[in-house]
Amino acid sequence: MAAAAFWAFIGSGALIVGALLGFWLKVSKRTLGLIMGFGAGTLVSAVAFDLVAEAFHEAPGLPIVIGLLAGAFAFWGGDLALEHYSKKKRAKAGEPGDEEPIEEEGSGLQLALGATLDGVPESVAIGLTLLGGGGVSVAVVVAVFLSNVPEGMAASVELARTGYSKARIMAIWIGVVILCVVAAAVGYVVLGDSPPKTVALIQSFAAGSILAMLAITMMPQAFAKGGRAVGLFTVLGFILAAGLSAQ
Repeated sequence: MAAAAFWAFIGSGALIVGALLGFWLKVSKRTLGLIMGFGAGTLVSAVAFDLVAEAFHEAPGLPIVIGLLAGAFAFWGGDLALEHYSKKKRAKAGEPGDEEPIEEEGSGLQLALGATLDGVPESVAIGLTLLGGGGVSVAVVVAVFLSNVPEGMAASVELARTGYSKARIMAIWIGVVILCVVAAAVGYVVLGDSPPKTVALIQSFAAGSILAMLAITMMPQAFAKGGRAVGLFTVLGFILAAGLSAQ
């Protein structure tokens, strides 16, 4: 259990590292877009090689479809709730609702939501992989770390831009990390005798939430900020993370 919690902390703790880098490095809008594009590439690799491929290995078929759809709907529903929250906040402040896109204002919270919906089931999966007595793949942990750093950095910069204090932002990420560590421990202790279909469902849920977050928030924001060069950085991120997963 301690090992599961430790590796979950290493992977999810990258969100805090990304937040600190966002605070310390005064990145331009274009640079932030390129960082988000690189992070999107690593996340696409994580979906393809570390989540969906492993889920197919565990239990191909319906559990994966259900998990992908459930993860996508979870992010879609959470994103919709954040949009309504943002509209109400702007209405109370007496700001016009149509001059600035709601998605831009709430993108930091959307990225944080995506990191949570991704990190928690992924941490549960980490706990499950340790049940056989083998060690965690260093390549997988590094790939998760590399995807979480730009995700945490981009979300933190966006949250700071929309008025969140550094203390509040750090509290958000600390809460996410705690959730991930607890999820890994639960995955190890409670789900030890779970059938392969359950493992596949958890992994595909994380994959579905990541894909929805990428399509709705991260990739559009990356292109809007970084321009066409974002495509190149996305491919670079994918190549690096895919190479690590293949080790």
